[in-house]
Amino acid sequence: AVHFQPQVHIRSGRIVAAEALLRWTDPELGVISPAAFIPLAEESGYVVALDAWVLEQSVQEAARWLAMDMPVKVSVNVSALEFRQPDFVDRLKSVLEASGLPAQWLELELTESSLVTDVESVIRKMDALKARGVRFSLDDFGTGYSSLAYLKQLPLEQLKIDKSFVRDLLIDQKNAAIASTIITLARSLGLNVIAEGVETEAQRQRLAELGCDAYQGYLFGRPVTADTLFALTVHG
Repeated sequence: AVHFQPQVHIRSGRIVAAEALLRWTDPELGVISPAAFIPLAEESGYVVALDAWVLEQSVQEAARWLAMDMPVKVSVNVSALEFRQPDFVDRLKSVLEASGLPAQWLELELTESSLVTDVESVIRKMDALKARGVRFSLDDFGTGYSSLAYLKQLPLEQLKIDKSFVRDLLIDQKNAAIASTIITLARSLGLNVIAEGVETEAQRQRLAELGCDAYQGYLFGRPVTADTLFALTVHG
């Protein structure tokens, strides 16, 4: 099932987006962690089919929210293997057209591992989708092979501060310095910044002081069903 974790404006507390997250509950085994099944899906290549299904479900939900007067952007992770599929751009365009969702309400989250091979091809695909209105966020920034040379070429809207830097933000000066540097870098490039893994009010406050735009994490809430998210957004 696809659940959604709210992404929240760091000062107003308003839900501005929701990240789609895959959840699996087996009748016999119970809840199975994504940490257990996603690596197997990647190893087998089945992650391409999973990604395609999650993307389609997420776009359909976002279209339903918009029709119900809940304008919340949906953010969907795309694996490196899925993004490299030759027909990815055409399939995504078809999904958007079938749902009726305006493309600006969809954001694709790419990891740095999606970008380290064949950068020119990646940029061409990103440019083609951005021309339609799709937005892009770079996930887990700073944990992989960060390259400022390609970062300046990518048509991004947002950088995402990894939870590993947020976790010890208040007790480890190095983590605080990295978070601050990411925010400063994003600002200089005209990008927004969101922090993941925010669990305490003190973390949220510190990130706000550093100039972070938005956050997601257990401080606001865990991933929930689409209907629960709708209730949270509309009714508070």
